[in-house]
Amino acid sequence: MTTNSRRYFLQRLLASSVTIPFLYSSVASGKTSVLTANQQGPTLRVALMGLGDYASRVAEAMQSCKRAKITGLISGTPAKLQQWGEKYQVPEDSRYSYENFDSIRDNSNIDVVYVITPNALHHEHTIRAAKAGKHVICEKPMALDVKEGQEMIDACAQAGVKLLVGYRMHFEPNTLEIIQMRDKGELGKITFFQGLSGFRIGDPSQWRLNKALAGGGSLVDIGIYSVNGARYMVGEEPIWVTAQETKTDTIKFKDGVDETIQFQLGFPSGAVASCLSSYNIDHLDRFFLSGDKGFAELHPANGYGPIKGRTHKNELRMPHGAQQTLQMDEMAAIILDGKQPIIPVDGIEGLKDVKIMEAIYQACATGQKQELKLL
Repeated sequence: MTTNSRRYFLQRLLASSVTIPFLYSSVASGKTSVLTANQQGPTLRVALMGLGDYASRVAEAMQSCKRAKITGLISGTPAKLQQWGEKYQVPEDSRYSYENFDSIRDNSNIDVVYVITPNALHHEHTIRAAKAGKHVICEKPMALDVKEGQEMIDACAQAGVKLLVGYRMHFEPNTLEIIQMRDKGELGKITFFQGLSGFRIGDPSQWRLNKALAGGGSLVDIGIYSVNGARYMVGEEPIWVTAQETKTDTIKFKDGVDETIQFQLGFPSGAVASCLSSYNIDHLDRFFLSGDKGFAELHPANGYGPIKGRTHKNELRMPHGAQQTLQMDEMAAIILDGKQPIIPVDGIEGLKDVKIMEAIYQACATGQKQELKLL
């Protein structure tokens, strides 16, 4: 990457006076250094809802945030509320159960609720938080179906609060560098995208393998990265989808819980995408974008990092740090400053992915191409 392109990227990422720490790795010296600047602007005060494994990752990453901090906790487990409250210095009167969290409307020390509960609860928890007058960040997938997603968007609009979706990769530096290259025409006319998303899932009793709680299987959990990635990497909205499901273990993957799905997307320009989502195949974490002048690849593309990339020109060496730190500082700027991200993270963005996933399941069930209307 040239000095000019790196400078251009950083200027865009640091717009609206957002300050984010970047960890740079020096290949030559093997040493690391941190680029920091003075904090500017108000701090986003966040209540974490659902204190599970991913919330733990978010909480730890937020300790390095410049513009976001944990000021509230919501959980159904009293012991977790006490443990997390002590660890992150959240007072008892800002710790809530799922039954009483509506009372956060009276807590002026909370700006936003970050919903990190099982998929089936996103709808209820988002609407309740919005009615309490709080902005919402909802983990992906935003909803189980299009009806739920639209109701969540409407509830937040009626309450005058923002609805964002936890698309951490929308702020990932290597990803944004490729999009910059595409927009500058360095890849030429985009013709093809490949997205591979999957792993072998473990404990068969976990909620992700429960249709009632998850709303599906691999597609809604890990395949959504390829659904969403195809859209922002190609730079268009798909107009059709075809899909095929493969299931080899009907005991672990019961009815309504997909094991492996292959799906194909078509775009208005003629570009096509070929994607794979699986809960039973390891080492699937790759994006490949091809144009008539060059290519770009991310491998790994969606893991917690470090994300690695290369193009027809060179390897990408953008900074790596905790993705959730970057995500939360950027979301603070969106909520508090009205910043417009390079890749949207709002409820409409989340709803588009839900529409595509519904169409993928329909294509699997019918064996027929499904037309898409996302705009």
